[in-house]
Amino acid sequence: MTATHHAAILPQKGSPFSVELRDTPEPGPNEVLIEVKAVALNPVDYFQRDHGLPPVPIYPAVLGSDAAGIVVKVGSEVTTAPAPGSRVIAYALSFYHKGSPDHGAFQKFVLAQSEAVIALPEALSFEQGAIFPMGVMVALTAWTTLGIPLDTKYTPQDKQAVLIWGGASSVGSFAVQSAKSLGFIVYVTASCQHHDLLKKLGADTLFDYKDENVVSQIVAAVKKDGVNLHTAHAVVPGSLQPTLDVLKETKGDVVAKVAHSPPLPADHPTLDNTEIAFNFPPMDVAARDKHLYQCFHGWLERGLQSGSVVPSPNLQVESGGLQGLNEALDKLRAGVSGTKIVVPI
Repeated sequence: MTATHHAAILPQKGSPFSVELRDTPEPGPNEVLIEVKAVALNPVDYFQRDHGLPPVPIYPAVLGSDAAGIVVKVGSEVTTAPAPGSRVIAYALSFYHKGSPDHGAFQKFVLAQSEAVIALPEALSFEQGAIFPMGVMVALTAWTTLGIPLDTKYTPQDKQAVLIWGGASSVGSFAVQSAKSLGFIVYVTASCQHHDLLKKLGADTLFDYKDENVVSQIVAAVKKDGVNLHTAHAVVPGSLQPTLDVLKETKGDVVAKVAHSPPLPADHPTLDNTEIAFNFPPMDVAARDKHLYQCFHGWLERGLQSGSVVPSPNLQVESGGLQGLNEALDKLRAGVSGTKIVVPI
């Protein structure tokens, strides 16, 4: 551990990152200090860099959330996180810490709360480890947003199905993996080139969202399979209306429930007897900490240990370290498909 370290600093809204030295912090009682070896990029990162949205409360800022690295030091009250020297996956973001730049992943040493730090299996690289945090958190929060506990275990006899619209995205790929672990029969839309991967992740039936009759294809499959489809996760922008079009034909008299991961416009489409909820974790700190623990120390850590959870989607490793983050984020903003961009640090 050094007294200072390099970080990708965002001086103000709309500026590019610049790499500068920051003081290396000491972990608080429930925190873990991690030497970052790789970070993964998410669309929210370039939205915050370019537009300051979601709001960035402190400038200069350090952004990012998805990290893998080595534990350097743990706080005095930490009981669950791996010991110093351990390889770990960490959900390290400043959003839950009032914008504190000590807590953003885009730097060489970062603080993360212990609920969101778990062991990285030896079989996985740091680049593979960095792929998990945001995708897992958003995918799992969709279920709890709809009132579905993460320990749910439907049986085939329950015939409970779910529709995931946008399965090839990072969140979508973990939505598929987690839906399978909950016991759902999993219907997924994605481009055809991603169908083989999603099948391996647990999708039961796949549809090309570009087909003009995709809605009728899904409805026909649900009726043929004799399953109950009244639950959905609209993962990508523009997916709510076709999702509702499917549910209109499949939900029967049951109240349908849709988790919506993109921001939900005030004038969004609706459907009778259907609840549409923006996918967001609890804002109460104690409830959120418990949720983080369930997502990471519960679902993800157990799944990695058993081999039932794997890195997804495909990795795209970009070089350049902290200095290369601007260019890597520009590539993400330009558009990737079925791919997560990861940068070794």
